[in-house]
Amino acid sequence: MIELIDVYKSYKTGYYEVLALRGINLKIDRGEFVAIMGPSGSGKSTLLYLIGCLDKPTKGRVIIDGEDVTQMNEKQLTEIRRDKIGFIFQQYYLIPTLTALENVELPMVFKGIPKMERKKKAEYLLTLVGLKDKENRKPNELSGGEQQRVAIARALANNPSILLCDEPTGNLDSKSGRQIMDLIKDLNEEMGVTVVLVTHDSSLKVYADRIINIKDGQLC
Repeated sequence: MIELIDVYKSYKTGYYEVLALRGINLKIDRGEFVAIMGPSGSGKSTLLYLIGCLDKPTKGRVIIDGEDVTQMNEKQLTEIRRDKIGFIFQQYYLIPTLTALENVELPMVFKGIPKMERKKKAEYLLTLVGLKDKENRKPNELSGGEQQRVAIARALANNPSILLCDEPTGNLDSKSGRQIMDLIKDLNEEMGVTVVLVTHDSSLKVYADRIINIKDGQLC
């Protein structure tokens, strides 16, 4: 499902060049739940952004579902992100002026799905994450855990085969965090979604099928 081949990523900051990833080789199977763990600055978020087609490697190849995304133009990458990948971040990135239902509908708007069809799908997804009764509330009327549930529903709007989670419980209390992780695990087991979780929280590793440790831009 996901393969990285001899991947390097460097950034230039002023007169200096920072090597964020150093020769990463990694395979993640379809339907697997993988946790990428490491300290701050280890390169785990950079790795996630390359898998999510939000950035390109300086050197090496990234293969998503059999396609070499490093050879794609921006339009092709946008289509891959839209159709195959769902994102859940530590920040919820909900549109404050839209209701929960409208936030979940948004990815389907960009895909050109008809209004009634996307409304029905958004209602189903909010029911799936336990928020059917709050579909007309705006983000500031929801708790942090509820906002993250809306973000998960939105991430699932276009039926992604890959769910990328960057510290999804970072802004939540322990109870809400467990509920969110239980929900993500259920999606993995019941819907077969491939999950890649980036975290520094060692308590979350119990949810993963496999732990990948990264330090100083290298797998260890």
